[in-house]
Amino acid sequence: QRSPHLSLWVWSAGTPGVGKTTLGKELASRAGLSYVNVGDLAREGELYDGFDQEYDCPVLDEDRVVDELEDRMSQGGVIVDYHGCDFFPERWFHVVFVLRTENSCLYDRLQSRGYTGKKLQDNIQCEIFQTLYEEAVLSYKKEIVHQLPSNTPEDLERNLDQIMQWIEQWMKDNN
Repeated sequence: QRSPHLSLWVWSAGTPGVGKTTLGKELASRAGLSYVNVGDLAREGELYDGFDQEYDCPVLDEDRVVDELEDRMSQGGVIVDYHGCDFFPERWFHVVFVLRTENSCLYDRLQSRGYTGKKLQDNIQCEIFQTLYEEAVLSYKKEIVHQLPSNTPEDLERNLDQIMQWIEQWMKDNN
């Protein structure tokens, strides 16, 4: 029989620059879960389907990403970090956390990463219109999707504490 720990999946989503990677890596460390950054996975496995000239970035081959992750996800205990979510199977996640950042804060973070022009503006608009939160609510059961503020180091600590409490409760309920 599988330990309930092994079938726990957490997914952090949000616009680039909201703090998904920082949260995901720290959460994996604290909770003893494995961490997958989909962007890194795609880069390492060259899981691309062309190049987007307008955004100056490769286009993710979503089917190949899902195939690549299937075995790991079936074992559970995984935190997945990516900005989009509509192509991941619903069965993969028990909880989805969407990080949200105030626009002025996000603008500075993205600019410091070298985002400019349309790429910068579109990511800010994505955050303003809650695009990724709406995508998550449409892709998964509404009750498993949670928004968390991600503006300050204090927010990060609060989010880590809140998610750790959620994990502990989930493990009690499913043990």
